[in-house]
Amino acid sequence: MSNEIENRLTELSIVLPQPANPAANYVPYVVSGNLVFIAGQIPFWNGDILHIGKVGVEFDVEDAVKSAKVCGLNIIAQLKEACGGNLDRVVRCVKIGVFVNCVDGFTQQPQVANGVSDLMVEVFGEAGRHARFAVGTNALPRNVATEADAVFEIK
Repeated sequence: MSNEIENRLTELSIVLPQPANPAANYVPYVVSGNLVFIAGQIPFWNGDILHIGKVGVEFDVEDAVKSAKVCGLNIIAQLKEACGGNLDRVVRCVKIGVFVNCVDGFTQQPQVANGVSDLMVEVFGEAGRHARFAVGTNALPRNVATEADAVFEIK
């Protein structure tokens, strides 16, 4: 095991949170063939829910980007579990979906989603480039600012 991705995380001073347990009747990820489907991740950090509130009221774009990045860190933590602890099994990030809890008229969802997208490229390099959607919504579970899900190809 080369630990290339673990070494990159260390170089970037990135610490992953503990993978969160599901809050309802679902699993945190599903491996199907060579794809890993990561369930929606909220800004949850080792037992604490961060970034509670609506973008455009409690949070500006800069804070929402930070919230999205925490979602991305949770995605990577779940992915690591799905890969048996070996992130070097990741072939590529296929798709990211980002939901933003925002006020009516807010149109900067793509900038908020960059919190996840930039993290994936930072960690996985070219293999972190992905297809994506970013949408606004009137509410998210536990009133968090952001939620993200993902699909990865692994070997």
